[in-house]
Formats: sequence, structure tokens, C-alpha cells
Amino acid sequence: MTNIFAADKTTMSPRNLPELVRGKEQGLLDQMGPVVLERTVTLDLAHVERIDAAGIAALITLYGSARLAGHDFAVTNASPRVAEILTLVGLDRILVAHDAVPCPQGEPCFEQSAA
Repeated sequence: MTNIFAADKTTMSPRNLPELVRGKEQGLLDQMGPVVLERTVTLDLAHVERIDAAGIAALITLYGSARLAGHDFAVTNASPRVAEILTLVGLDRILVAHDAVPCPQGEPCFEQSAA
């Protein structure tokens, strides 16, 4: 997972996670859970081609944990199939960062502080 940290904001990219499915969601929760408690996180899903109910539950868990800690959590650069599924379950309205700038192909995403 690639991490880009700023003072209060982080962009994370699970490049070695092509599927966010049952059996793989716990690794994402283990890595990202502590981070969403400390700062705002945007999860770059550019390399995730498939998601199932367990993956959706993991995203909801991360969102809820971040919000309880006073931070934001969003996803960006979802593949067309993942974006379609997030839309079908209504999560596009709360999880998808619509103002995010796509990362250049093959390069890590860097984020800029709001200040």
C-alpha cells in the first residue's frame, strides 16, 4: 500500500490489492483502521477491479471510524465496475470524492494539503 501523508490528510493506494473481497478486507482494515482515527484519508481504488459485500462493509467501517474520530474518509479513482457497485448500493453519495484529481497512470498519488 502506498501512503502519502500530509499534516492532517492522507492518500492511500492499495496497489497490491486488485480485489477488495472476503478474505482480503481484513488486511485493508488492519492497515487503514489506525490511520483513519488520526487523520482524513482518501483511498485511491485505481487498482481495485472487484469488490464484494465484505469489501463494501470494510469501506463503511473505515468511513464510520473516521467520522467518529472527527475525520473524513473517501474513495477516489474507482474502476468503472467498482464505481458501478458503489452507486448501486448508494455509497457513491457518501464515499466517492468527486473533486479528486486522477493520478497519472503508473505513478503514486500525491495529495496536497488544504492550507
